Amino acid sequence: MGAGKRGLLTAAVTVVCAVTVLAAPGTAFASPSPSPSPSPSSTPSASATTGTNKDLEAVHKQLDDLYHAAAVATDEYNAAEEAADQQSAAIVALAKKIVKGKEKLAELEKRAGDSAAAQYRTGGLPDEAQLMLSDDPQQFLNGAGRILQGQRATKGLIAEMTRTQEDLEQYAKDASAQWNKLEANRKTKAAAKKKVKKQIAAAEELESQLEKEEKERLARLEQQAAYQAQTAWLDSGILDEINGKASAQGKKAVEYASAQLGKPYEWGAEGPGSYDCSGLTSQAWASAGQAIPRTSQQQWKQLKHVDVAQMRPGDLIIYNADASHVAMYIGDGAIIHAPRPGRTVTIAGAGSLPILAVVRPDA
Repeated sequence: MGAGKRGLLTAAVTVVCAVTVLAAPGTAFASPSPSPSPSPSSTPSASATTGTNKDLEAVHKQLDDLYHAAAVATDEYNAAEEAADQQSAAIVALAKKIVKGKEKLAELEKRAGDSAAAQYRTGGLPDEAQLMLSDDPQQFLNGAGRILQGQRATKGLIAEMTRTQEDLEQYAKDASAQWNKLEANRKTKAAAKKKVKKQIAAAEELESQLEKEEKERLARLEQQAAYQAQTAWLDSGILDEINGKASAQGKKAVEYASAQLGKPYEWGAEGPGSYDCSGLTSQAWASAGQAIPRTSQQQWKQLKHVDVAQMRPGDLIIYNADASHVAMYIGDGAIIHAPRPGRTVTIAGAGSLPILAVVRPDA
């Protein structure tokens, strides 16, 4: 790509960031080290929010904190849900093993019963005693071999029955452990869900107290903050270093994410009608044939890290010091992401939020 064309694209992305950031980039995730989230009862009244830009900046900060706390709780919810799904699958797998083990044990017990019945039919004498009473030398020799084989088979049958019983006991213990974990994760998920709803309700209550003119001014403040962050990132010259080309899977992931533009953000959602931030990225890569962790924090922990200068379309950018937000890089300094409640999947500037790391799902 020529320098002139790249300059035009860079300028276009900057303009997009400046003009559409209100509807797009989710600046509520922009605080790298948020302070404790205020409770709904501590939000300012409408009379307190009127007046100067300083008042609105305080409201902006509180909204950032509330939506950030909601994002963190959403990650907790998603992680608990993913773990619960895995534990449920493990319990099902163990149940199938227990059924098969019981069927095997029943067959072994039947074989043991058949052997005992055969011994009863011969008068209850051991094979060795019956052999000693034989007058036929050849029958004696043939019988000795059968006795040895029978003894080995009996020992093998007993050993197999013992192993099967031990396996069944272990399966039962494992299933019980998985069930306890499942119950714990259900409680974690319920607590996270309650927390998400509380933070979002507080943010919505705060926003509802603003007058129309105040909402417009607040929108301009958000727009300005995102524009300044993106401009500073571009002014560093980083875009001159980023020239990686998307892999085949990366292209498919970008195509999927692009097809979701305009769909609403919904916490805990992973499509097809709505998404949260990591729901969008995980499903985009699933569509490309690459399974990745469900949450932004696990994507940050488990996927391969690459330098920002080496990133290519399809890579994921993890934002905030606590990895509470994730977006997909699509090239030329832009991202696609699901910003936060009340917003839709959109394009924004890659530098409009504080970058923690870049990870590559198909490394």
